[in-house]
Amino acid sequence: MQFLKSLYINNTFFIYLAVLCASFILSFWFKVIYPISWVLLLLLIAFFIFDIFLLFANSKGISAQRELPKKLSNSDFNSIEIRFETFYPFKTFLTIIDELPIQFQKRDFEYKTIIFKGQKNEFNYKVRPVERGEYVFGNLNIFCSSPLRIIKRRFVFQKDQMVPVYPSIIQMQQYDFLAISNRLSQIGLKKIRKIGHTQEFEQIKEYVQGDDIRTLNWKATAKSNQLMVNQYQDEKSQPVYSIIDTGRVMKMPFNGLKLLDYAINSTLAFSNVALKRNDKTGLIAFSKNLETYVPAVQKITHLNTIMEKLYSIGNDYTDADFGLLYAHVKRKINHRSLLLFYTNFEHISALKRQLPYLLALSKKHVLVVIFFENSELIELISTDAENLQTIYHKTIAEKFALDKKLIQKELQKYGIQTILTKPEELTINTINKYLEIKAKGLL
Repeated sequence: MQFLKSLYINNTFFIYLAVLCASFILSFWFKVIYPISWVLLLLLIAFFIFDIFLLFANSKGISAQRELPKKLSNSDFNSIEIRFETFYPFKTFLTIIDELPIQFQKRDFEYKTIIFKGQKNEFNYKVRPVERGEYVFGNLNIFCSSPLRIIKRRFVFQKDQMVPVYPSIIQMQQYDFLAISNRLSQIGLKKIRKIGHTQEFEQIKEYVQGDDIRTLNWKATAKSNQLMVNQYQDEKSQPVYSIIDTGRVMKMPFNGLKLLDYAINSTLAFSNVALKRNDKTGLIAFSKNLETYVPAVQKITHLNTIMEKLYSIGNDYTDADFGLLYAHVKRKINHRSLLLFYTNFEHISALKRQLPYLLALSKKHVLVVIFFENSELIELISTDAENLQTIYHKTIAEKFALDKKLIQKELQKYGIQTILTKPEELTINTINKYLEIKAKGLL
């Protein structure tokens, strides 16, 4: 039974059969072809049996292995490696079919190659997940044929391999590497000029040429009969919270990825940068109910806790309860903190319903409201209008785009920091705003 499950007919066999059928048909008019056709049929049967012997005589034949990373990175291209080796003493034709997880909806994956006696080989392909969760890879199927190309033998390896898809680890590592190498400008991050002194005093020291005379400590100077200056250090371990609205407004997809996942990817990359700059990072995710709360902590290992919480964040169709968020922040976050609030507003009326809660949050904390431009509407506005219907569509699109600008102006009028961004530029703009706030000493 196992033998029959592994035996497949190659397309070449049907070509041979078609030629034989044609020769038998022609033999009705040309009698001399008739005996030749029978000889060819017997040869085909003999080669068929011999090909079975070639492929099934060796019990091992082919070995293969699929190399999966421990975690796939959401919204990024992840590399999957297939390694294989032949134990046949002849040139082998391989067709490799990997059964991809159902989330990719790809049923035509196929890779063909030729491998020679005793040879090892490998190839890579890339997959781009757009949802977090568990992805199950099915069978790794390898169909091999001898040089006769009459039948194929199927080998099956590594059935049902599961790998989780986490928030964008690749994006986080990219920003981390560029921050360490001081090449942030290559990806659009701005250099922010530091303004004034921070509030954290370090020590009093003797004045040396080049010190800022504005930091002279006159009392210490009078006591020691020499110039003394105050020395400051960058203020560290300030609490920074990423707040994510998981309600229906964050379900809108752009380039196959929901706004919620853009926010989650940005939160992971930003949290890593903030921790590297010695700030405390925390997380709040909420909708109708409080889904996730992670207090701000300044430990590099804390990033793993944030990553695991981000991995499990869900999305629903309810409207977020901003009152619930305000009550929780008031009760749990007692120190002045930077609150990066990922949400979305499509109409000015939607903002006005929630504005009292945002104003209440901004009284004690530095609040940054992050919401999204509709990049598809921007593309529509930039196209030429060729008929009346297109003009109508462009007019409506421009009204929605204007509403976004009005929302931003309304928030800024009350002193609330804002980021209006395209989804694909979210992480860059968020880190830029964080660096700006730190440089200006607003926190």
